[in-house]
Amino acid sequence: MTRAVVVVGGSVAGLATALALALRGLSVRVLEQAPVPPDGPPEKAAELWRRPTVAQSGHSHVLTSLGVRVLRAHAPQVLDAASEAGARMLDLTRALPAGADDGVRRPGDEELVALAVRRPVFELVLRQVLRSLPNVRISHGVTVVALRTTPSGRRVTGLVTGDGVIIPTHAVVDATGRRAASRSWLTAAGLSPAPERTAPTRVRAFTRFYRLRSPGTLPGPLNRGNAAGGIWDHYAAVAHLADNDTYALTLGVPTADPETTDMRHPGPFTAVARLSPHLAAWVDPMVGEAISEVRPMTLPPNKLCCAPDAGAGPIAGLYPVGDAACVTDPLFGRGMSLALRHAFLLAEFLEDEPAAEEQGERAARIADGVYRSWYEHAVREDTARTALWQARVTGSPPPAAPESARPALPEVARAASTDGAVWRGLTRVLMGLETVEDVLDDEVFRRRVRTAPAPAVAAPPPPTREELVTAVRNEAYA
Repeated sequence: MTRAVVVVGGSVAGLATALALALRGLSVRVLEQAPVPPDGPPEKAAELWRRPTVAQSGHSHVLTSLGVRVLRAHAPQVLDAASEAGARMLDLTRALPAGADDGVRRPGDEELVALAVRRPVFELVLRQVLRSLPNVRISHGVTVVALRTTPSGRRVTGLVTGDGVIIPTHAVVDATGRRAASRSWLTAAGLSPAPERTAPTRVRAFTRFYRLRSPGTLPGPLNRGNAAGGIWDHYAAVAHLADNDTYALTLGVPTADPETTDMRHPGPFTAVARLSPHLAAWVDPMVGEAISEVRPMTLPPNKLCCAPDAGAGPIAGLYPVGDAACVTDPLFGRGMSLALRHAFLLAEFLEDEPAAEEQGERAARIADGVYRSWYEHAVREDTARTALWQARVTGSPPPAAPESARPALPEVARAASTDGAVWRGLTRVLMGLETVEDVLDDEVFRRRVRTAPAPAVAAPPPPTREELVTAVRNEAYA
C-alpha cells in the first residue's frame, strides 16, 4: 500500500519536495497555512499574489545552473512550463570577457545557464505541474502545531493541526522556511532540536521591479552572466533579468548605515542605481517602466540546522528542507537551487526506505552534503565583506585580508577577466555546480589565478562612499 508523505509548507522548497516524491510514485499531501494563490496563467497570477508572510518573494531571484541541472535531469516539464510562462534561459558564456577566451566551446559549457524568472512565477509553475499529478493533494489554510511520535520519541507517527486533526504519516517534510517550525514541534514534544549554527549577513537590500518598454531588447550586457552590475567595497548594485521582459534592480548596503535608509524611496534608489557601473541604462525611464515600489528587506542570517556533528536527525521520519535546513546569504542567489537539489536527493532516499533506526542520521548526512560547504562559504564571504563595508562607512582603514592559501573571490574575479579557465571555474562556483573546495583548492587553478595577466582596460569605478551618500541626501530632500 502506498504510504503518504506529509509536506508542511507550500512554497518553493515544499512544492519541489512534493514534486520529487510524487514523481517517484509516493503519495504526497502538502499542508500550507496561506490561502490559495490567485488562479490563471502564472505570469498573470503572480502579479495579483500577495505574500505578507514571505518577505523575500518580492525580491529578485534566479535559478542558478545547479537548479537547472536538477530539473533537466529529473523534471524537465518544469522548465518547459516555466518557458511557457515567459521565463528565459540565459547562456552565461556570453559574459566571457573579451580576450579571456578563444571562443571555442568547452565541455561543461552547456551547463553554464541560468533561468531568469520571478520567484512567484516559478512557484506557481511548480504548483501547476504538481497539481497535474494524481498522487498529490494540496490543502490550504492548514497550520501544524505538533508532532506525534512513538513512545520512545525516535520516530514520527503523525501530525496535529491547529484544528486538532491528527494526520497519521510515517514521514514529515518541514518546508516552513526560515522559521523551521519543526524545531518548535520537537520542543513541544519534550525533545531537543539540534543546535543551530548561525552567522549574520549584516546586509540590507532594496529591490524594485521594472518591465522593458521594448520587449526583448536589453539596454546593456549582462557582465555577470545572469546579471549586470557588481559588488564593490561599500555596496552592491545588480540588475537581474526575470520573466516576460521584467527585471529587478537590487541595491545592497550595510545594515548599520543610516545614511542609506532613504534608498527605500524611488528618488534616492534611482540616483544610486544611475551612478552604479552597468546599471545607468537599466534605470532609464525610456528603457524600463517601474512596476513595483521599492521593497526594503534586511537579509536573514546564515543558518545551518542539519549538521550531523550537531546531533541533527534524532527522529526518523522528520526531514527539514530548504530554508528550514539551511539559509545562506540571498545575495548569492542559491536558495531555490539548493532546495531543488535537496528535494530530489531526499525523494530518492525515502523511496529506498532504509531501516528506521538509520533514517535520521542518514538523512542528516544527505542534507549536510547539500548545504554545509555553501553555508561555510557564505559565512566567510559575509565576514570579509562586512568588515570592508563597515570600514568604508566609519572611515576606518580597510581590514587586512586573512592569510589563506585559497585565493579570495575578488582576486579570482580579477583573474577571470583575462583567463577563460578561471572565469569558468569561478562561474561554476557562483552557479552552484561545484563547491569552493572543488575549484579554489585546486593547485592548477590557483596558479592560473596568480599568473593571470592584468586587464588591459580597468573596470569602471563605482561611486565613492561620499558620492553615494550625497546622491541619497540630494534626492531625499528634493
